[in-house]
Amino acid sequence: MNIEFTDKTIVVTGAAHGFGRAIAVAFAQHGGNVWACDVLADELAETQHLCVAAGGRCAVRWVDVTDRDAVYAFVREAEASAPSGHIDVLVNNAGGVLGQVGQPLEEVTVEQWNSIIAVNLSAAFFFAQAVAPGMKAARSGRIINISSGAGLGASLTGIQSYAAAKAGQINLTRQLCHELGPYKITVNNIAPGFVRSNPATEKQWQSYGEEGQKELVARIALQRLGQPEDIAYGALFFASEYAGWISGQVLSIDGGK
Repeated sequence: MNIEFTDKTIVVTGAAHGFGRAIAVAFAQHGGNVWACDVLADELAETQHLCVAAGGRCAVRWVDVTDRDAVYAFVREAEASAPSGHIDVLVNNAGGVLGQVGQPLEEVTVEQWNSIIAVNLSAAFFFAQAVAPGMKAARSGRIINISSGAGLGASLTGIQSYAAAKAGQINLTRQLCHELGPYKITVNNIAPGFVRSNPATEKQWQSYGEEGQKELVARIALQRLGQPEDIAYGALFFASEYAGWISGQVLSIDGGK
């Protein structure tokens, strides 16, 4: 299977580390013109370096994905550089728990709730809004949302807003699939299992202790944790010509549950 993205422009959000970095590098390796954003400038610069070292192209920008105006400005800039004049692939990866930990329902503040909903759900909506006009005009496009196993069941984090946001993002995927399908735009979702991909997941992993870590791995059919690259491979497939008649789907990349 030969997957190439020559002359294709790919936007990857939350690309400073973890899944986003692996996805950006994977698209760059396969010929894509990658535009990556995050709020972690130093780590984002390292992502750019890795993309270039892999023989690809990558422009990076500091973008607060919860700021709709900033999202639109970033997308317009990327479109201006695109050979096709529009974004060919959007990967909505930005998200996370923002340093929060699980706590009783009645102790969650409005600010804690809203901040996680904003970065995990609203941001994906804003980016889809921003790329849609260009994709519609071209009657072509791929939108790939990165959710979580937390969107399909209870979250290991215990954070109510995170589980709700990821579940909402999955149903947003299904809704946009039907709205954008007539324009030949596919919208799909990847629900990763637990991967030690960034400082937050590393902290979560360490909190389980040796016995808890063994129990988590034992519940995975393949008896091992995944790597960020495993998620990137799913994104490459959804963005490729091989997935042209796949839309509205949720692909669990979790080692088997």
